[in-house]
Amino acid sequence: MRRYVFPVLLGLAGVIILTSLGVWQLRRMEEKRVYLAEIEARIGNAPIPLPTLPEEAPHKFQAVVAEGRFTGEVLEVLAGQKGASPGVLLIEAFALPDGRRIMVQRGFLPDDQRTAPRTVTKAQVEGHLHWPQDSNSFTPLPDAKTGLWFARDVPAMAAKLGTDPTLIVASKPTGDGITPVPVDTSGIPNNHWGYAIQWFLLAATWAGMTLFLLWRITTRKV
Repeated sequence: MRRYVFPVLLGLAGVIILTSLGVWQLRRMEEKRVYLAEIEARIGNAPIPLPTLPEEAPHKFQAVVAEGRFTGEVLEVLAGQKGASPGVLLIEAFALPDGRRIMVQRGFLPDDQRTAPRTVTKAQVEGHLHWPQDSNSFTPLPDAKTGLWFARDVPAMAAKLGTDPTLIVASKPTGDGITPVPVDTSGIPNNHWGYAIQWFLLAATWAGMTLFLLWRITTRKV
């Protein structure tokens, strides 16, 4: 009888651990669903005047409107659009009437339009506050020769442009033929259901292997 004890304990432990991981993924799926619903609601709200001190926790994805002028100081972030040639996201410094300087992501420009003259200065910008997390430890630094950035990094870009670390992603055209790329939830996947299924299948496989092992022990000749 003792020869069954260890396989049974090992089997139970494995099934419990793997099943608990599946249940945890189901909880994460529901948490992500609520989070995405909150984002969609905030994105869909009527725009409010730009807060004096925007903060990520309470204001991320908040629809806002701001009046001011584009300064001509720009950063270009490597980007692509479906059905379009490669290009960049144009991020420009924006001076507010009270003296503050923020950043506006005006939108997408194909490569062949990057050098086109831009004439818009005074503007009313409507969009969403955003603190994108595009960069990671593998993201290259901005190209020293071309000035091209490979990811959006709000604090670093603000330091480069001499602005507050505040970014409005324009949801409506700001002129000069620049195509806005509004904020949405397409970049925040909710794949936890698939992960949960994988853990439950692993738990079932572990249980099956345990039963097979117990059968082999039972049929083994002493």
